[in-house]
Amino acid sequence: MTTENLEAIVATQFLENAVNVGDKVINFTLKNALGECTNLQSVLDNGPVILTWYRGGWCPYCNITLQYLQNSLPEFKKYGANLLALTPELPDKSLSTSEKYDLQFEVLSDVGNKIAKQYGLVYKLTDALSEIYQNKLGLKNYNGDDSSELPITATYVIDAKGIVQYAFLDADYRKRAEISEIIDVLKTL
Repeated sequence: MTTENLEAIVATQFLENAVNVGDKVINFTLKNALGECTNLQSVLDNGPVILTWYRGGWCPYCNITLQYLQNSLPEFKKYGANLLALTPELPDKSLSTSEKYDLQFEVLSDVGNKIAKQYGLVYKLTDALSEIYQNKLGLKNYNGDDSSELPITATYVIDAKGIVQYAFLDADYRKRAEISEIIDVLKTL
């Protein structure tokens, strides 16, 4: 990550504006990779939710995190929690990621970052970085738009009442929520 891009993200002051600990979550309904709808409130009706965003299957840090979350899924389930991962990718692209890593949790397509924007988690790539992402990765093909917008690294633990009990938000996509911290919060719910 370039210093320029990190500074541009920090300048958006997302930490001050993003959904955070103590906030009531914003309900949503999104489609998974198979076109089936998932509603956050319906999932919360069954217990706590771990809600995480990832930039896309093209991001190696995201893929490592998804695998780590998958490996921790039995531990999350032990505390009655469900895991939902949101990505700005088109459903076909998120399906490829789900299949490649045999993900056993819902991966939802937040095309256009509509939900991420409501949560205050979206930043715009600098022009220089946008050009690199397009030329080397074909970002438009993954996301189906040319907005050059991505979600920041974000993971929430939400209790069954829809209140955020834990929030990990970071401008640096290389940093991710620690599984041990997520589990510690789940133990208290």
